[in-house]
Amino acid sequence: MKGFIKNKVQISLILIVMLCCFVSCGNNTDTNTSTGSENRATESTEVVSEVKTELKTTETVLSDDSTEQTTKQGTSEEEKMNEPAKLLYQGHASIRIQTPEGKTIYIDPFFGTGYDVPADLILLTHGHYDHTQTNLITTKTDDCRTISWKEAIISSEYQSFDLGYVKVDAVEAGYNKNHDRKECVGYILTFSNGATVYLSGDTSTTPEMSRLSDRNLDYAFICCDGVYNMDVSEAEECARTIGARHTIPYHMVPSDNPNGFDMSVAESFDAVGRIILQPGEELVLEN
Repeated sequence: MKGFIKNKVQISLILIVMLCCFVSCGNNTDTNTSTGSENRATESTEVVSEVKTELKTTETVLSDDSTEQTTKQGTSEEEKMNEPAKLLYQGHASIRIQTPEGKTIYIDPFFGTGYDVPADLILLTHGHYDHTQTNLITTKTDDCRTISWKEAIISSEYQSFDLGYVKVDAVEAGYNKNHDRKECVGYILTFSNGATVYLSGDTSTTPEMSRLSDRNLDYAFICCDGVYNMDVSEAEECARTIGARHTIPYHMVPSDNPNGFDMSVAESFDAVGRIILQPGEELVLEN
């Protein structure tokens, strides 16, 4: 449609030039033909007027079409921002999230499958081997970013990272003999539709958990293996303190468990809005 209109404009311009030349030639004839020239000039003026009118109409059509395209594009972007991200629970503490903007986030890669999607962001809660197997991620985008506990804690301050498609807030973790709080973090992720997800990492109860209730979190993943971290009973108390809309138990078995999951532990975990995710299952992150 745009191509047709542009061609029409070009033809109209050519006609104007030809008519102007025609009028000029008519004015140079002798007095015997002056009446004919005047008639031709009048006709030319009328045609030129019609062409100008048509050009104005064409400009209006082009302007309206451009405005419509811009409006549609703006609406499309707004709709995309309101779409939910999709979370894949890979098992143990390993999670993959794909955002509506087409970005892929991996958290604590170690267990399961689904590492074939190029990574845009990799989050690591601490340095233990069952949270840091980035070699499993087969490809990474050119601008892939890795944020670990080293970048997340600077001079004892917990950092925040706004990447556009997700905001990442580092929070306290550790507080047990196996995990030094100075070298461990949890993360709160906020997506473009407003959905919030807390990932505890490896931890016991932290002082900051009492303040997380103010965040009105949508989802909270809380570890509960009872060997290297808190057990189910302590994790349930943490869930009540945090007060997320939904709580998901994870990291519920030691890292040498070949299943990366234990249904009996998951079912024993009692929390408001509990969701049980088995390895390979997806969760739509709605606000």
